[in-house]
Amino acid sequence: MSLLMMALAGCQSDPDIDINSLVDSVEPADLLYNQALANLDAGKLREASNKFDKIDQQHPFSEFARKALVLNAFTKYRSGRNQEAITDAKRFLNLYPNDQDAAYAQYIIGLAYFRQIPDVTRDQRASSRAISAMQEVIDRYPDSEYVDDAQAKLRKARDQLAGKEMQIGRYYQERREYVAAVNRYKVVVQEYGNTRQVEEALSRLVESYFALGLTGEAQTAAAVLGHNYPDSEWYADSYKLLQSGGLEPRENRGSWISRAARRAAGFKT
Repeated sequence: MSLLMMALAGCQSDPDIDINSLVDSVEPADLLYNQALANLDAGKLREASNKFDKIDQQHPFSEFARKALVLNAFTKYRSGRNQEAITDAKRFLNLYPNDQDAAYAQYIIGLAYFRQIPDVTRDQRASSRAISAMQEVIDRYPDSEYVDDAQAKLRKARDQLAGKEMQIGRYYQERREYVAAVNRYKVVVQEYGNTRQVEEALSRLVESYFALGLTGEAQTAAAVLGHNYPDSEWYADSYKLLQSGGLEPRENRGSWISRAARRAAGFKT
């Protein structure tokens, strides 16, 4: 028995319910769908979302409900309702994991998390979630049209996480807590070696190791920095700092810095 027929059967014994009005309230799925698309095209996002919701409620598991669910996720993302967009897209993936629009649903999840990435001074959980979601697009749907943008946004989110580590590292370094600072810069070099933050991280390692008296590590950091960014102002500053102590850049290839540099895809080693 259909949902509508079940509802009607349950209402027959209730004299206060107008069965005819209940029937009239159920609108054809194709009509709702076309109205939703028209609203979406016109920028009437709330109206479009309401129509898509009606399809889901009145015609569940229909072909129109399938299409409406993923479009509703997009509509909610467009209107800034990011968590609702994520919920709808995840529901779509649970219901239709092998559907042709599954890649798009996963991409919407990544977009919604990416939009929530805050300034580096704040908690970066959204960055981590954006990375995971976009990595899913790349790994599970490598031939989809969303891969290139997923890769670009993944790089930006990783740069954001690296920036957070740099912010904390500078905080410790300013307070002369050099070991704590080194540990933060080390994360950047080892885990985010292909981000734009690594250039400064290497220079800060030179400063911190030099302050700790660990000159060999300072020289290695400067050598790796100079090898990969020879025209960098960060390298010029690091070189001058070493010279002030009668030292020069010299790489110890057994150092963790050298090993990390060789592993990092963004390095020119």
